[in-house]
Amino acid sequence: MSNQGSPRSSTTTATGRRTGGLDGFFKISQRGSTVGREVRGGIVTFFTMAYIVVLNPLILGFATDVDGKTLGGPNPGNLAAIAAATALVAGVMTILMGVVANFPLALATGLGLNAFVAFSIASQMTWADAMGLVVLEGLVILVLVLTGFRQAVFHAVPAQLKTAISVGIGLFIALIGFVDAGFVRRIPDAAHTTVPVQLGQTGELAGWPVVVFAIGLALVITLWVRRVKGAILISIVATTLIAIVVEAIGNFGSGNDSPTGWSLNVPTWPKDVIAKPDFGTLGHFSLLGSFESVGVVAAVLLVFTLMLADFFDTMGTMTAIGAEAGLLDADGVPPNTQRILVVDSLAAAAGGAAGVSSNTSYIESASGVGEGARTGLASVVTGLLFLVSIVFAPLVTIIPSEAAVPALVLVGFLMMQQVKGIDWDDLEIAIPAFLTIVLMPFTYSITVGIGAGFLAFVLIKVVLGKAAKVHPLLWVVAGLFVVYFAIHPITAWLG
Repeated sequence: MSNQGSPRSSTTTATGRRTGGLDGFFKISQRGSTVGREVRGGIVTFFTMAYIVVLNPLILGFATDVDGKTLGGPNPGNLAAIAAATALVAGVMTILMGVVANFPLALATGLGLNAFVAFSIASQMTWADAMGLVVLEGLVILVLVLTGFRQAVFHAVPAQLKTAISVGIGLFIALIGFVDAGFVRRIPDAAHTTVPVQLGQTGELAGWPVVVFAIGLALVITLWVRRVKGAILISIVATTLIAIVVEAIGNFGSGNDSPTGWSLNVPTWPKDVIAKPDFGTLGHFSLLGSFESVGVVAAVLLVFTLMLADFFDTMGTMTAIGAEAGLLDADGVPPNTQRILVVDSLAAAAGGAAGVSSNTSYIESASGVGEGARTGLASVVTGLLFLVSIVFAPLVTIIPSEAAVPALVLVGFLMMQQVKGIDWDDLEIAIPAFLTIVLMPFTYSITVGIGAGFLAFVLIKVVLGKAAKVHPLLWVVAGLFVVYFAIHPITAWLG
C-alpha cells in the first residue's frame, strides 16, 4: 500500500482489472469497497455528526467576549449565521479531505476546542481576536506538517501505543454515545457524591427518549449481527421515525426543560424545510489582535494549548479510523498521511477565518467506516450533505441524538476489538497503553489520554535504564505534554 500516492483517474485492482471513473479515482475496488458502500458510509457519518450544526451555535452563540458582546450579533449571538458557517466549513473541508487525501474522514468544528475558545479565550479578548488565534494555530500546525515534524512524531510513536490510542478512542466514543443519549448522566455537584457519572438522571432510567435510544441500540446490534447491509443507516432512519412518533404522542420537549426530555434535537417536523443562509461570521477575525489584547506571552501560550490539542486529536483519530477500515500499513500508518494532516491543518485555520472555531477530524467518521466506507468518496458524500444542510438546516434538527448515537456505541465495540494487538505481559508498553485507553473516556479527552501514555512510556524507559531507546522526538513531545498539563500554573506564574 502506498502511503503518499494520490488518487488517479484509473487503477488496477488485485485481479488485474483496470478501473476508471469514480472507482479508479478513489481506488474503491482496490480497497475492497463499492460505490454503494461509500455512499451509505458517507450518509451515516453525516447523520452521526450533523448535531454539530445545532450544537456549535449553542456553545459559541451565548458566550460573551471581554467587551460583553456575543459572536456575530446581539445577545444572544447570531445562531443562524454560526450554524450556516459551521455547515459550510465542515462541508468544504470534508470534501477536500475526500478528494485530496482519499480517506474516509470528515471534519467539523471541534467539540472541546470550541468550548475552550468560547469560555477561556474570548473572555480575555474580542471574538475577532479569539478567532485570529485559531487561524494562527492552524497555520502553525500547517508549517509543522509541511516541514515533516508532525508526521515524524507520528512515526516515532510505537505501534502498540497507536493501537492503544484506537482502543481508547473506541471507549471514548461509546461513552459519548451513552452520555448524549441520556443513558449515562453527569451527577450534579450539589449531590456531593463520590462518583462523577451515573445511570440516568437519578440513578435510574427515566423518560421515553432514553427508551428510543435503547430501541435504536437493540436494532443496530440486531441488524449488525445478522449482517444486514446498511445496518447503521437503517437503524438511524428507523429510530428517528420512532422518535418522531413518540414525541408527537408525549410532547417531551428538550432536556434543557426536563430531565426526561430529548438530549439535543427534539424530533418534530419543522415549520420551514428550507431556510435562507446567513454567513455573517465569515471573515470575523483579527490575526494579531490577541497579542495587543493579552500580551505576547499569554497569546503564545493560548496558541500552544490549542495547537497541542489539535495536533494529537487528529493523530489519534486518523489512526483509529485507518485501523477500523483496515487501511494501516505494517507500521500502523494510514495512506496519504501527509495529505490528511495538511487538510486537517487547513481546516483549523478555515474554522477560525469563518468565525466558528477550529475545525478538526471527527471520530464519528468511524460510524461510516463501520457501514463500509473505505475511501474519500464517503467524505465527499458527507461534505455534500453538510453543504445541503446549510439551506435544509431545519431538516437536520429532526434527528435526535438518541437516534444517531447507538451507532457510536456499536463502533466503540468494533474499535475495542483491537485491544488484542497489545502485549499485556510487556509492562513497558502495557502500562502506557492502559493509561492511554482509560484516560480518554475518564477525562473526556483524546489529548489527555495520549499525553499520559507518552509520559508513562518515557518514564518507564528512564527508570529501567533504557532512556537511549526513546526516540528523540518522543522526548520533545513528552516535554510539550508536561507544559500542556501544567499550563495553568505556568500561565499564572508568568502573569
